[in-house]
Amino acid sequence: MNSAARIAGPGHPLHDEVMIPVGSADRFDAFRALADRRGRPGVRLIESLAEVRAGTADSPGTWAPAVAAGLRLPAAAALGPAGYYADLAAPHGRRHVRICAATACLAARAGRHLTEAEDELGVTAGTASLDGETSLQTVRCLGYCYAGPAALDGDTPCTGPTLTGQLGGREPPRAPEIPAADDTGDPVLLGAVVAGEPPWQVWPQVVTAGTADDVQREVAASGLRGRGGAGFRVAAKWAAAGRAPGTVVVANGDEGDPGSYADRLLMEAEPERVLEGLALACFACGTHRGVVLVRSEYPSALARMREAVGQAYDDGHFGPSVHGTDTSLDVEVVEGAGSYVAGEETALIASLEGDRGCARPRPPYPTRRGLWDAPTVVNNVETLASVPWIIARGGAEYARRGARGETGTKLVCLSERFARPGAYEVELGTSLSRIVTELGGGLKDGSELTALQVGGPLGGFLGPDALDVPLTSADLAARGAALGHAGLVAFDQRVAPEEVLRHIWQFAEAESCGACSPCRVGSRRGLQLASAGIPPGPEWGRLAHVLAEASLCAFGRRIPPAVHSLARAYGNRLAGWEP
Repeated sequence: MNSAARIAGPGHPLHDEVMIPVGSADRFDAFRALADRRGRPGVRLIESLAEVRAGTADSPGTWAPAVAAGLRLPAAAALGPAGYYADLAAPHGRRHVRICAATACLAARAGRHLTEAEDELGVTAGTASLDGETSLQTVRCLGYCYAGPAALDGDTPCTGPTLTGQLGGREPPRAPEIPAADDTGDPVLLGAVVAGEPPWQVWPQVVTAGTADDVQREVAASGLRGRGGAGFRVAAKWAAAGRAPGTVVVANGDEGDPGSYADRLLMEAEPERVLEGLALACFACGTHRGVVLVRSEYPSALARMREAVGQAYDDGHFGPSVHGTDTSLDVEVVEGAGSYVAGEETALIASLEGDRGCARPRPPYPTRRGLWDAPTVVNNVETLASVPWIIARGGAEYARRGARGETGTKLVCLSERFARPGAYEVELGTSLSRIVTELGGGLKDGSELTALQVGGPLGGFLGPDALDVPLTSADLAARGAALGHAGLVAFDQRVAPEEVLRHIWQFAEAESCGACSPCRVGSRRGLQLASAGIPPGPEWGRLAHVLAEASLCAFGRRIPPAVHSLARAYGNRLAGWEP
């Protein structure tokens, strides 16, 4: 995606399951009805808008209507997404730079890198220069949390302490590979990365000699839960689609949780493992169609996934007669357009249809009525990447790993402040303290940990004395945090607690999809309070209650607990707040 959208996390704690029993399953969707009559332009509409946007700094109102007309749609059909998705709304100069304003990059330089980049490029973030030569767009995670601060100059990554020099041409672009290691002794996800395991060892055998029930049964026995943040049982989600005709399986690579780069690692280093998991999921769900959504902030991952899909067709893994069987499977790769909430499954489906990526009420649930009303199963990239191991070794073997009720392994991502940043595959239930001190080596340069963000800005924060907790959703929730995508961002004494608080509200205000007023207005009001340095008091209590109880999806509902967890982590160091 050129600007990826994500709803909390999944990665967000809100990713996969937003269960809001509002409205009728038969409610009328005017946009979908019109688009259906126009040949379902969906992805073509977003791609066409992105193509035109790439060559202009003008506002969408001057060019989006013509794109709509070319697809026989009303102007509003193009103006909606063009003004919503970050990549389409942001002005583009002939040189377009996207700079990370997410949590790990904030921690790396205490946020100074943004001002330094503006000075270097001579343009303010969110604008283009008067001559149209250069534009600068802030995004909330480029997946270089281990080497921040980071920027994309076009599609060329630049990272590290010399970021400004790289953007100014005085230093060569620097983009180190993701450090990755296995802590389990038998990796489920990193077999190719750490042990050189060959790809596509499971799918050919299953499609020629196995059954859909076999795959479903092993995944059910494994206890595998979604790794996008919601933790819904994968086999149950597959079963809910009922193998209905026209079912679609979507591999969600819209990893929006700042601090996590697990999906980027898998899509770049092990794309075949992701695609094999997708193939097995399609087989279990009785469908012949798969879609891979990759966020625009990951151009290398997008290229690798497209390359791997092409190779899979050449090798007979996909196509009209997979490995000489009656099974057909078609897979397409789609680029996102920039929006955190669009990583939530109903918002993701809306984006694939060419609509604004806003969360939709439930019922109907996507497994009954999803993409163009077809039953749709949305699984996170890491979730699917676990499936080949499960089918090869058996669900019972997988279930013996991890923690009670939360089986298997998880990729944990450590940010740049750690002495040994990188992605580590660990078993669920591993002590967070061990991950921080032994795997991560503590903080670099003798710095002192003041707060640890877990699972993205809306996941939660823990203080340095609260790390003796197992890495599971249940145990973290008991401490006021969330597992999310399991990104760990360390803060040291260089960043004031008030800056971190303001950062949470900036993130919430910028990434709220605006579909419901509690979140849209509440996040704006919270940012005003935090920016003014006003202790919350009674007004914060009212605001937190409305956000938690009335927000349409988990994005708004996660804001109050995230802020409360930050207050607990910093204690009396966060002036005016009661932990």
